[in-house]
Formats: sequence, structure tokens, C-alpha cells
Amino acid sequence: MNLLLHRTYLKEGTNGVLFYKGAFLGFTIELPWLENKRSISCIPEGVYELKPRFSEKFKHHLLLKNVPERSLILIHPANDAKKELRGCLAPVSSLTGIGKGLSSKLIFQKIVSLCHQAFERKETITLTIKS
Repeated sequence: MNLLLHRTYLKEGTNGVLFYKGAFLGFTIELPWLENKRSISCIPEGVYELKPRFSEKFKHHLLLKNVPERSLILIHPANDAKKELRGCLAPVSSLTGIGKGLSSKLIFQKIVSLCHQAFERKETITLTIKS
């Protein structure tokens, strides 16, 4: 299973559009591109394997594997990249500005459900990020 993220880089943040099998899934928000600096930049473009992860803070969420020079890059709910993200990605139902959106938890649950169904089928899930 492959998810595709098309990004738009802006000075204040990074907005994206997420697709599965060519169909629109939702939008994403991230921090701006700042040369992959830990905790303040979005991650480099590339293809990343997704794995299920659980924490008390985010409950069930997704982990991106093998991000260059980074660790614990997650897909989790957030509606404001600058206030709620430290290099992670957040899906949102609609964009309200640069690095900002609405109803993150709704679209996040849809994506996690889709991925967990694939995990149960023993599929490898990848996220391709490009501009």
C-alpha cells in the first residue's frame, strides 16, 4: 500500500495533499523546510515505510521509518504545525492557512484505520513525499 503526499513549501510552513490510489484522502500540515533540522523542520522528500505505534499521548498513530538523521517522526493529529509539531506530519480535513488546518482527529482516524487494515493483511505501507 502506498500513500502519496504532494507538498507545497512556504516560508511559514508546509502544506500538502494526501492521496491513496489516486484518490484524495485529505490535507497535511508540517513545519517549514529548514534543511532537515531536528524539531524545527519538515523531513526530506523520499519514500518512507510506515509502522503502527502506540503512546499514551497519541494512542494509536503511525511512525515513519528510516528518516535521514531523524527519529520518532510520527503522523499524529494537530491543527497548528508551529504550536503542535516537532518535525512530524499532521493530517487535516481542511486547510485554514500555512501550516494550519481543521478537524485533524477526524481525518487522522480515517488514515490510521486504512493503514491498520493493511497491517492486518501483512502489507508493507509506504509514504512517498514529493513536491
